[in-house]
Amino acid sequence: MRNNTYPFIVIGGGVSGMTAAIYLKRAGHDVMILEHEIPGGQINRTAEIENYPGFLKIDGPSLAMNIYQQVQNLNIPIIFENVIEINKEREITVKTTQNEYICKRLIIASGRTSKKLELQDEEKYIGHGISYCALCDGAFFKDKTVAVIGSGNSALEEALYLTKICKKVIMINRSEKFKGSKILYEKLKSCSQVQFLYQTHVVGILGDETKLTGIEIMKQEKKSILRLDGLFVYIGSTPNTSFLKNIDIHLDQGFIVTDQNMHTNIEGIYACGDCVKKEVYQLTTAVGDGATAATTAEKEL
Repeated sequence: MRNNTYPFIVIGGGVSGMTAAIYLKRAGHDVMILEHEIPGGQINRTAEIENYPGFLKIDGPSLAMNIYQQVQNLNIPIIFENVIEINKEREITVKTTQNEYICKRLIIASGRTSKKLELQDEEKYIGHGISYCALCDGAFFKDKTVAVIGSGNSALEEALYLTKICKKVIMINRSEKFKGSKILYEKLKSCSQVQFLYQTHVVGILGDETKLTGIEIMKQEKKSILRLDGLFVYIGSTPNTSFLKNIDIHLDQGFIVTDQNMHTNIEGIYACGDCVKKEVYQLTTAVGDGATAATTAEKEL
């Protein structure tokens, strides 16, 4: 019979959540992780990581698996269920689509989800030409022409990965400059198969009965058609916090507001990682958040 009561529960098995669980377990506490997809979260979508201390270069899935192996070595249970509601009375109740769990201290590390373009037929062509993960789907576009929409590091990193696979990579940016790393941008500029379109945005999606065939773009008030085999979208993300609707937790545009010790406004509930309102969203800050949340929660139990 499954144990439904724990002193600590962590919602989210990404980098921040797994870090929090590791710190709690090593401090001698029983802790359980609830995760609805796969351990590692967003980094499973990252082809190359070069800014994480201790690794000259590592791919996202490998780093995720390394952390997951630490969790397994500590015998921390990960239960793969989707959290739909949280309630707090004397104790904290976490409701999933299958079960209810009770804990004394809760750490929310639910992460973020990629934003969509919100254009007609976008849903129709997801998995049929439209993707939000080059590492997952890039191989389907070997020697083909693709476009990458976005301005930040995610767009630049994934475009670099696609240059190893695709015949042509077209970068589409709404502004005149890229917001991401200058080093990544310069690497892309040196790739002969990369084309840059600035002050350009996508206004329509084109396709036949089975797949994407192109996009309609707008540049300087002029519309044109861009023929493509694939479209990769990196226009930001939204926090996974919809399950908090029944609890009066302080949110800012969907992100959880915490203090420097990862307290929320509700006693016994902490938050860390990409679901938190902050200035910097990086692997290093996710790990730091997780360690801080666990340490704070452990001291206050």
